[in-house]
Amino acid sequence: MISTLRGVPQQVNLNSAIIEVGGFGMLIQATPQTLATLQVGREVLVHTSMVVREDSMTLFGFASGEEREVFDILTAVSGVGPRTGLAILAVHTPEEVRIAASTKDTKAFTKVSGIGPKGAERIVLELSGKLTPTGAPVPAGSSKTRAWEPQVLEALTGLGWTERDALKALDALAKNEPQIVTSGSVPEILRAVLRSLGRGNRPGN
Repeated sequence: MISTLRGVPQQVNLNSAIIEVGGFGMLIQATPQTLATLQVGREVLVHTSMVVREDSMTLFGFASGEEREVFDILTAVSGVGPRTGLAILAVHTPEEVRIAASTKDTKAFTKVSGIGPKGAERIVLELSGKLTPTGAPVPAGSSKTRAWEPQVLEALTGLGWTERDALKALDALAKNEPQIVTSGSVPEILRAVLRSLGRGNRPGN
């Protein structure tokens, strides 16, 4: 079992990267957050989890051992494959997943593409007792610190955007303009996200 890779990234793509290790190019699948830490030509240490199927062997890479641990626990849930596990970690930090599992927050899991209410309930049920919060700080602007989110989401969906598109825009805003998000001002956040959602154009135009 390959648990870590130390090597030099030769290529970094949207969903994967090739890391040269001892003359071999190792292909890893990873979240955008992990891939953002990789620089072509600069040595890196990546934590990995190998998933073996009858017709394939796929290596998944993570920026930390904590992220890999949560991934391994998630993929042990029935119906949660490696792609879904990776998608969950693309939306939530490992600590947020722990918090969602321990508080039975099914809505946190339905924010992930491909997971519906029934799937989220099954995930929460099977994760019971397996993932507990570690007390690690949750980054500002993350889903657990956005008390303003329900109001902004309601306004955006009322204007015609889907909840998925609205959530993507809010996550992008938190990353690109954190000072607006941390202000907690609903009108200011709404104005900013509306600017990013089409620069004043209505959905469907």
